[in-house]
Amino acid sequence: MIIGITGNSGSGKSEIAKILAKKINAQIIDADKVVKEMTNTETEYLKKIIELFGNKILIENKLNRKKLAEIIYNNKEKREQLDNLTYYYVVNEIKNKINKIKLKYIIIDAPLLFESGLDKICEFTISVIARQDIKIDRICKRDKIEKQIAIERLNIQKNEEYYKAKSDYVIENNNKIEEINLEEICTKIGMN
Repeated sequence: MIIGITGNSGSGKSEIAKILAKKINAQIIDADKVVKEMTNTETEYLKKIIELFGNKILIENKLNRKKLAEIIYNNKEKREQLDNLTYYYVVNEIKNKINKIKLKYIIIDAPLLFESGLDKICEFTISVIARQDIKIDRICKRDKIEKQIAIERLNIQKNEEYYKAKSDYVIENNNKIEEINLEEICTKIGMN
């Protein structure tokens, strides 16, 4: 069974994925980590990114993620072009990884689960939502950026209603992570 977990930046979806994976003995495929793996080596995906953005996104022949983020968060057209490349190359790589996993349960942790079409291979989707102030605080701490930059990043992402409408289950992650109860989800996917 493939379970997709998604949500805005700072919602805590990766933490929820880890807790659920431990509970049901699932393997997690983290889409962000797949992207990093595919841009740390000379892949076709990285070559296409360089073609799209030029050498200004490289530092010592490696992808400068901070520079790339600055560009895509301020240019909708470039962001969409990068997303399209990502959907093609990364989705294929995630599908390859799924085919190699022997466990009964697989969790795909993907910020763009629905946009990439990965939800179509999931039997169950979960969106993680959180209050705006909590997401901003988490993003600032995680990425070591200023509050205004975190706000701008969140402003270009989908809103809660989008996730609520598309998901099988929604988790509100406003409190301490250990207070999140996943029993209902485990029951729904047949674990209890």
